[in-house]
Amino acid sequence: MAVKEGEIAPDFELPTAGGGKMKLSDFKGKSVVVYFYPADDTPGCTTEAIDFTAALADFEAAGAVVVGISPDTAESHDRFKAKHGLGVILASDVDHKVSERYGAWGEKTNYGRKSIGLIRSTVLVGPDGRVARVWPQVRVKGHVDKVLEAAKAI
Repeated sequence: MAVKEGEIAPDFELPTAGGGKMKLSDFKGKSVVVYFYPADDTPGCTTEAIDFTAALADFEAAGAVVVGISPDTAESHDRFKAKHGLGVILASDVDHKVSERYGAWGEKTNYGRKSIGLIRSTVLVGPDGRVARVWPQVRVKGHVDKVLEAAKAI
C-alpha cells in the first residue's frame, strides 16, 4: 500500500549510518524528503546521493531534512557515505517494511526483466506530517531540482 498525497505520513524508526537510529517523528515541524533507492554504491544511486548532498544547504534553507532509505545495512551505508563524502542521512530498511508501506517495494522492470525489489521513489513530507508530494519511479537526472522546488513551495 503506497502513501498518498494529503494523508499523514506513517512514522517509522530505522537504524542509520554511524550506528544511530532515526524516526520520521524526530523531524516534526520540518519538511522531510524521504528518497528510496535500490542499493549503495551503484551508478544511479550514487549519482542521486551525491546530487542530494550537493543541494543539502538549499534543502536546509527550505526547512527540509533529506533521508535516503535502502535495504542495505547501516554498515554498508557507512562505507557508501565515506567513499563519496555524503552528507544526507542514510537509513537501513533491511526487511523493507518501511519501503513496502510507502509503496517503494514491489514489482519493477529493469532492462525488460521483471523482478521484486525497491522502486526508486521519493516522498516529501510537510512540516505538518502530511505527505505533500510523491514521485513514483524516479529518473535520477534532474530529480533533486524538482524535489527542492517542491520543498521550497511548502
